[in-house]
Amino acid sequence: MRIDLHAHSTASDGTDTPAELVRNAAAAGLDVVALTDHDTVGGYAEALAALPEGLTLVTGVELSCRLDGVSMHLLGYLFDPTEPEFARERELVRDDRVPRARAMVAKLRELGVPVTWEQVARIAGDGSVGRPHLATALVELGVVPTVSDAFTPEWLADGGRAHAGKHELDPFEAVRLVKAAGGVTVFAHPAAVKRGQVVPEESMAALAAAGLDGIEVDHMDHDPATRARLHGLAAELGLLATGSSDYHGSRKTCRLGEYTTDPEIYGEITRRAFGAFPVPGAGGPAGV
Repeated sequence: MRIDLHAHSTASDGTDTPAELVRNAAAAGLDVVALTDHDTVGGYAEALAALPEGLTLVTGVELSCRLDGVSMHLLGYLFDPTEPEFARERELVRDDRVPRARAMVAKLRELGVPVTWEQVARIAGDGSVGRPHLATALVELGVVPTVSDAFTPEWLADGGRAHAGKHELDPFEAVRLVKAAGGVTVFAHPAAVKRGQVVPEESMAALAAAGLDGIEVDHMDHDPATRARLHGLAAELGLLATGSSDYHGSRKTCRLGEYTTDPEIYGEITRRAFGAFPVPGAGGPAGV
């Protein structure tokens, strides 16, 4: 059983539509895929309607959080997307993305980059606009060779010359919100040092004590030594250890199913959740 619990669509910063994402997941030989767009559940309906037979969809989200000045992401799975308090918080985070992106466009222009808001808006389309869309604009303009090369202090990394902050959740509050909505929480790529400063391991212990369910261990931004250390930390803290591709379509080099989650871990996630349930594909329009 092949299970990938972290993938993005055009509802945020992926390049596959939600329908293309589930079709590509089935073509990649996955049995289960999670749709985890940034701060939005806007891709659910399209993904469910296109869900192929033999593929199960886990509904989720990747939440923008900040702890002691350090940016981090929290994956939420199988929560009730209509729970009012959590829905309001997602809207606050999502609505702040446009002014933040406009501020970064202005900073880039001050640095001599001829990027425009219209270009970034075209790239983002109907998605939740974010730094990957600005990075794609820098690639189009020949400023950097790849999207990853834009996430440096020179450009868009946290604290970088063109970086601007946005509304982000306190991760302890995010854990509470997801769990109150019946969901399960996993700290995404917690040791991705190439992205910038990371949350210290003692903070992971505090989050575990506050109800965090797991950490994403097997991920393209973790080298083998880091993955081994995180597996040990997960065991020590009683956390579930997941694996995922963090697929973004053509925007990043990772492939669907590049890293996967153990079926026993997946089973425990589904047992803990009560806000929503995995949806098996029927090969056509899917009911919920």
